[in-house]
Amino acid sequence: METLTEFFRQFIEYMQSGGLVMWPLFISVIILWYALGYRYHTLKRGSNANVRNLVRKYSRGIRRDTKGLIDGAIVEAISIVDAYGRTRETRRYLDDVFAYHLAEMAKYRRLVMTIVAAAPLIGLLGTVIGMIETFDSLADSVLFSQTGGIAGGISQALFTTQLGLVVAVPGLIIGRILDRKQDNMITDLDQIKDILSTKEPEGSPNER
Repeated sequence: METLTEFFRQFIEYMQSGGLVMWPLFISVIILWYALGYRYHTLKRGSNANVRNLVRKYSRGIRRDTKGLIDGAIVEAISIVDAYGRTRETRRYLDDVFAYHLAEMAKYRRLVMTIVAAAPLIGLLGTVIGMIETFDSLADSVLFSQTGGIAGGISQALFTTQLGLVVAVPGLIIGRILDRKQDNMITDLDQIKDILSTKEPEGSPNER
């Protein structure tokens, strides 16, 4: 309990050392990592096998369990094809079914990009505020004694810059990795639609 109290005290001191700008940055950290966690959970592909092999296994009934988005999309697509057959409308049916998955994969993508872009600017705002306080302290001996003068102002500026980079850099790197994963999964979904709307997958129930 004492350790937690001490940690909380140090956290408050750290936030106060950077001024009011630190709190928007801290809130940005929480929102950013929630969004990244949501995207990471949503962008679980499932099996690492290529799409064609997965379609064949699910069509034959060799594989039934679904561990990720692509696995689930294949099962849904096969059920649509089994229900309606392969007609001119098959591709449109699959587009409608996959629209939900595309929306889920894209969720919070813009939010992550916005926070990554805005965090350094908020940190820069804190830097400007800190430098203003530094110059004011040179002209006001009262402020100089209350805030630590030049050292206090520069310290405030560096704290906000530091936290802004802490928010932006990991968010940028992880966000790019997840974006690339999303692009690959969109390609997989397109491949599923191509396979199931153009010809019967080998060993499908309709061939029996």
